[in-house]
Amino acid sequence: MMACILVFVEQRNGNIRKASLEALSEAKRLASGAGWSVCAVLAGHSVAAKAAELGVYGASKVYVADEERLARYSSEAYAAVTREAVAKCAPSALFMAGTALGRDLSGRVAARLGWGCLADVTKLAVEGGVVVATRPVYSGKALATVDGGATPAVVTLRPNVFPAEAGTGAAEVEALPPMPGDIRAVVKEILAKEGGELDVAEADVIVSGGRGIKGPENFALIRELAGLLGAAVGASRAVVDAGWIDHGHQVGQTGKVVSP
Repeated sequence: MMACILVFVEQRNGNIRKASLEALSEAKRLASGAGWSVCAVLAGHSVAAKAAELGVYGASKVYVADEERLARYSSEAYAAVTREAVAKCAPSALFMAGTALGRDLSGRVAARLGWGCLADVTKLAVEGGVVVATRPVYSGKALATVDGGATPAVVTLRPNVFPAEAGTGAAEVEALPPMPGDIRAVVKEILAKEGGELDVAEADVIVSGGRGIKGPENFALIRELAGLLGAAVGASRAVVDAGWIDHGHQVGQTGKVVSP
């Protein structure tokens, strides 16, 4: 069997997350150089139609778990689906986007598989048939180069670092069998934050404010300009710590990584 990289593809309300397309594209780049293939796993409800689209980002095969009870994220259920896909393709590495979901899921899957977990990776290579990752340490003051050792590794890729590059290609789609048994921990409700503002992590344009705007009331000007430009509202750590705006708008090392 040809070696492969398996990518867990995250979706939100049926839409594929950009960070997952970045992970797929990077997996394709690595696999092309190593003579490997790229597979993907997608979980959710009414998401099967999205699976074939992943071929243009490099997936040659997509494993799909499409059930109503997978409509909302459950670390228990999504980990079970991911392990089922791992059993199918025996990957040399498992990639995930380093989102909140990916950070939660990666540790659980790595523990269940007995694999290493390489988090918040910003550079990848294949050396001697092993995926080698570079990640920032000590608050970005140094870089560490690591691998999974004797086992494959679960790797989370920092969002907005790797490009999402669409090409041509089609993916074979294979439906995974329904999960046996009940899900013990179920998400009953997700409360959306009011305002409906764009997520700075996925925005192409950001209007950001810091201490120089003098006070929280002046974020009204930032929001007005952002609205005119179709942009997201960003903020520095200083104004977030001061309580002028909530943490969801913070960009930078202690906030969200952006690439506007």
